[in-house]
Amino acid sequence: MIRMIQEIAGLIAGVLIGAGFGMVQDAARRRNERRQQEGKLNSGWAVMPGSGARVAYLLIVLVLIQVVCPLLFVGGTQWWVSGGVVAGYGVMLFLQLRQRRAGG
Repeated sequence: MIRMIQEIAGLIAGVLIGAGFGMVQDAARRRNERRQQEGKLNSGWAVMPGSGARVAYLLIVLVLIQVVCPLLFVGGTQWWVSGGVVAGYGVMLFLQLRQRRAGG
């Protein structure tokens, strides 16, 4: 029973991390699209400024969670956390794609 609770907690933590990262990426994309429409982006290198920093922050958050919540990273539970990150970010990407196709 405890193992199942650990796996569910790991999955939920991963989904929250992935969805949060997806929301941050979406906000950056919207800001950059707005800047592009205003003509403030002069080169292709300026399209996604800070994306490397956002990925670094994601990795830092994952390491912090691994240090703060070591029970989520024992006996295979880390795979549930990783799967949750993939699922959470995947859902955010799917919602963004659906929104774009709908014209919004």
